[in-house]
Amino acid sequence: MSGGDSAGRLVRPFTLTGGRTRPSRADFTLITTVTAVDPQPEAAPRPQPEHTRILRLCAEPVAVAEIAARLDLPVSVVVILLCDLLEAGRITARPPHPVTRTTPDLDLLQKVRDGLGRL
Repeated sequence: MSGGDSAGRLVRPFTLTGGRTRPSRADFTLITTVTAVDPQPEAAPRPQPEHTRILRLCAEPVAVAEIAARLDLPVSVVVILLCDLLEAGRITARPPHPVTRTTPDLDLLQKVRDGLGRL
């Protein structure tokens, strides 16, 4: 018996979160953009290995869904870890920009249609 799951992980996701199953805050959606703070705060506690992996991924802005995919972890686990990092001042989180509904630009749509017709 290897002790891992079918994906080959040796550590179960709930151990990464210290048994927590819910995030401590509701700042994160799948498309929330996360960026590591540079320089990292000196007073923050030393991060776990998973936190460090997230911080490396977030050197440039990246979406929550992308972080979960790259780490091969459930989004729910990643969000809990991101909450830890946000509360420690190690990352910033930007919600998606709201989309405003406006009347479509018919001239632009016509140009797109004409351009697609040439393909």
